[in-house]
Amino acid sequence: MRAAGKVIVVTGAGSGMGREVTLELIRRGAKVAAVDLNEATLKETEGMAANADAISTHVLNITDKAGVEALPQAVIDRFGAVDGVFNCAGIIQPFVKLAELDYAAIDRVMDVNFRGTLYMTKTLLPHLLKRPEAHIVNISSMGGFLPVPGQSIYGASKAAVKLMTEGLWAELADTNVRVTVIFPGGVATNITTNSGVAIPAMGGGGKVPKTLTAQQAALEILKAFEKNAFRACVGSDSRMMDRFYRLSPKRATGLIAKQMKSLLAK
Repeated sequence: MRAAGKVIVVTGAGSGMGREVTLELIRRGAKVAAVDLNEATLKETEGMAANADAISTHVLNITDKAGVEALPQAVIDRFGAVDGVFNCAGIIQPFVKLAELDYAAIDRVMDVNFRGTLYMTKTLLPHLLKRPEAHIVNISSMGGFLPVPGQSIYGASKAAVKLMTEGLWAELADTNVRVTVIFPGGVATNITTNSGVAIPAMGGGGKVPKTLTAQQAALEILKAFEKNAFRACVGSDSRMMDRFYRLSPKRATGLIAKQMKSLLAK
């Protein structure tokens, strides 16, 4: 689906990939309903838009089901329709093993990453089915197919997004709604700040992984969207580990465990 002339909802639009997806959609001629919990950063995104008339801002906690259910009408009142959604909002967990992770942190990660994506998708779907063409893009993660010690619950939440989205693709195959799941690898965003999480220093001379910029990631995401891709790995690390994990899950898991060992050392 092409962006031009479409009305798209983007979550996590106040920063990172969500912000860059929002700005790029507007550059390509879309109108965007930008959603974020942080009103200040959402206003910053609005100020960066190439066309001020093509963006509306919606301060919303996507884990608030009632709030999410009120969103479609607000978007329709402003732009007249809803043609798509990019579910970019997400957080990570503290870098600790499962045994040391409290239930409050577990619930928060599952609520934002999975239930928030679920609420947005399910709430907007009836409106998307009424459109001549529509598209759902859900952001999973490389951690959604590859286990990462110290991020096991984050990975579980993103694996849930993966399977829900792939199942939705099959359910909607005979409709006007296309569905794409995205697996970003390392992307330079402020997700740690937004998550309230500090990244431990790499020990033992560990190398800092190479990452994409949020803008580079957004361009890859938009490419998958416009090609109506079933799935897309964003970044060379995600593409490489996708192949490696499918070839040898145990070896791939062992490699990541070795790299993460110094971060989890006590």
